[in-house]
Amino acid sequence: MPNVRPFSPAGRTSPLTVALLLIGVVVSSLVGLDIWQSWTSRNQALTAAQNNVSNLARSVAEHASHTFEEADTLLVGMVERVQVDGLGTSEKRLRLHRLMKRLTGSVEQLHGLFIYDREGNWLVSSTDAIPPNANNADRDYFIYHRTHADSGSHLGPVIRSRSTGDLIITLSRRIDDSEGRFAGVALATLKVDYFRRFYNAYTLDPNGVINLVMADGTILVRRPFDEKLIGTSIAKGVVFSQLLPKASAGTQMLPSVIDGVERLYAYRALSRYPVVVMAAESKDFLLSQWRSNLLRMAAVILLLLCATGLFGALLIRQIRQTTQTEAELRNAHAALELMAMQDSLTGLANRRQLDQALPQEIGRARRAGRPLGIIMLDIDHFKAFNDIHGHPAGDACIRDVGQAVLGCVGRSGDLVVRYGGEELLVLLPECELSGAIRVAERIVEAVQGLNIAHSGSPYGRVTLSAGAHAWLEQTLPPRPQALVEAADAALYRAKALGRNQVFPGPRSSASASASPGPQPG
Repeated sequence: MPNVRPFSPAGRTSPLTVALLLIGVVVSSLVGLDIWQSWTSRNQALTAAQNNVSNLARSVAEHASHTFEEADTLLVGMVERVQVDGLGTSEKRLRLHRLMKRLTGSVEQLHGLFIYDREGNWLVSSTDAIPPNANNADRDYFIYHRTHADSGSHLGPVIRSRSTGDLIITLSRRIDDSEGRFAGVALATLKVDYFRRFYNAYTLDPNGVINLVMADGTILVRRPFDEKLIGTSIAKGVVFSQLLPKASAGTQMLPSVIDGVERLYAYRALSRYPVVVMAAESKDFLLSQWRSNLLRMAAVILLLLCATGLFGALLIRQIRQTTQTEAELRNAHAALELMAMQDSLTGLANRRQLDQALPQEIGRARRAGRPLGIIMLDIDHFKAFNDIHGHPAGDACIRDVGQAVLGCVGRSGDLVVRYGGEELLVLLPECELSGAIRVAERIVEAVQGLNIAHSGSPYGRVTLSAGAHAWLEQTLPPRPQALVEAADAALYRAKALGRNQVFPGPRSSASASASPGPQPG
């Protein structure tokens, strides 16, 4: 008989030891959770800050681009007027002066508008009077256009206006004579103070920064405003030397080359002008709220340590029961929603799903500037089919036709709907009229290929008529029902022309379509 070692109380782990071990595990877990949560909260704070400064940079960039574009548009009109009409008479100059003065007064960012001849002499300006012997041939923008034949706009650095003494940003275009030779310069000057006031309207931390910088790193405007920094270069900074050559927009935590403060920078280069926008908030400010929350989180962890021992088991059991109940409710809701969105006969989408999808697709099409195609389908002579073959055969016919239509629509975003009775509808996002017509023709051919006998039809088999329409306008969105009515009007024409064919709808907005007339049977 083998030797059996008797049970020894000394070898048994005591309940106190088990309790201490359990408490140690719980305490370690909660402390570890606190550390992990603190680190996660820090990263979340930085991520949220990254999104905020990125959005700020995008907003400032859009404002700058719009500001330059508005002034540039005025320059294009001035250049065209000078090159076409000329300024040979004092009456023409007077009319142009009045126009330039009115435009300068109505556009907030404009400091002035000017026309110079090929020698740099002032011809016309938005000012009330032209200074005697005024000449700007020595300005950088004038020299640039005199030596460069391109007709594009030229954005210059900040200079001080000789007429008013204000700090201004220059935007200019070259004027050519009828033989393409240099004939002068059209100039728009933008107020630096306009940008300063606009940037001051943003709420930033005390060390927050907004920079408007030329592509070569020359500062145009900076918040906080310091006139001494205008014209200085930050080209050796990380943004210009390392980041911009790789990407036109991005974010990075960097120390400032101006004051050394570590900030989270978002930068964005304008697409049409040689300008880079930078927005930043200091790292200390971004993490200050996180630091103040850290102590409160530690106190909460202590409370959780006490509550864990008392309510842990009950909480876990309750969570499990709640999770199971929620899962059952979600499954039931999903099943009900699926039933509500599907046609019970064909398994296709129903009118309710169309009513939800159509406004969304219209909004998406308008935002993306893309067309939206729609096809209305109707089974030809279906009432006669039901009368001859009976309603069960009619139901089977509708099911087969629905599957044939579904087989002709290949993209995941397309939607096939049983619109009502024997009518079907196909919604085709990002599809022009020609594409919708091709899809409709495939559908008509596919239904013909089913070869469903129909003695009540002149074709001897089940056929479809189709009306195709596409919304191409990018102005006001149409009413959803107007799109359906436009496709239905095209369907009516297809029926009127003999059925078993596709008729295209008009290539215009469906916001006001013609009446589709009586519904074909």
